[in-house]
Amino acid sequence: MVHFVGAGSGAPDLITLRGKHLLEQADVIIYAGSLVNPELLSYKKEGAVVYNSATMTLEEVIAVMEQAEGEGKDTLRLHTGDPCLYGAIREQMDALDARGIAYDDTPGVSSFQAAAAALHLEYTLPDVSQSVVITRMEGRTPVPERERIESFAAHGATMVIFLSTGMLEELSKRLIAGGYDRTTPAAIVYKASWAEEQSYVCTVETLAQTAQAHGIKKTALIIVGDVVAHSSYSRSRLYDPSFTTEFREADQ
Repeated sequence: MVHFVGAGSGAPDLITLRGKHLLEQADVIIYAGSLVNPELLSYKKEGAVVYNSATMTLEEVIAVMEQAEGEGKDTLRLHTGDPCLYGAIREQMDALDARGIAYDDTPGVSSFQAAAAALHLEYTLPDVSQSVVITRMEGRTPVPERERIESFAAHGATMVIFLSTGMLEELSKRLIAGGYDRTTPAAIVYKASWAEEQSYVCTVETLAQTAQAHGIKKTALIIVGDVVAHSSYSRSRLYDPSFTTEFREADQ
């Protein structure tokens, strides 16, 4: 059996209980060494064999899984954050399906959630934004034309932008061209939940300047939208005394 597990955003204690249990029991561990906090490997059992997928190809990863399966061993594939976001897991699952190897998937705390926690931020504020767009700039990996930054920026919703810290000048230009005002609040969160975590609030126009001033070149999330300022929002009706719910009558 192969277990795909979300390692969480970085802090070793942000892995789920299920993920930790699977990590403790695994015979073979393949972890994304360029992104997963190596402190998580302290949970492994004695004798577990560890591979760093940062130095491996897909074919090499699958070969390790296939060998372990043939030996009756459990393999744990440890991905950063939650594997469903930029985890390249579908291609691994398809390869396992083709080989008749069973697998399961354990979710994890994504860095976009840890970034909100670092900023004491709520992405969905009444009368400000009720939607979150999770996306990235195109680099060596392209994005569909319909999903370019400008297209999403036109909605004015909250945006969380992965894998784009090295392209902030271009990102600012595209966000502004798409519809955000240059003074729209923005934030940079570096290594959310890690011991090295840093977070800075700025504007769409000053993203590159802010990153440069603090030496941030990679491993950061960019958050854009008026929710960053967390002001001028409406109170939630769920807890409003004048609002009736299934569990509570409105005050008369």
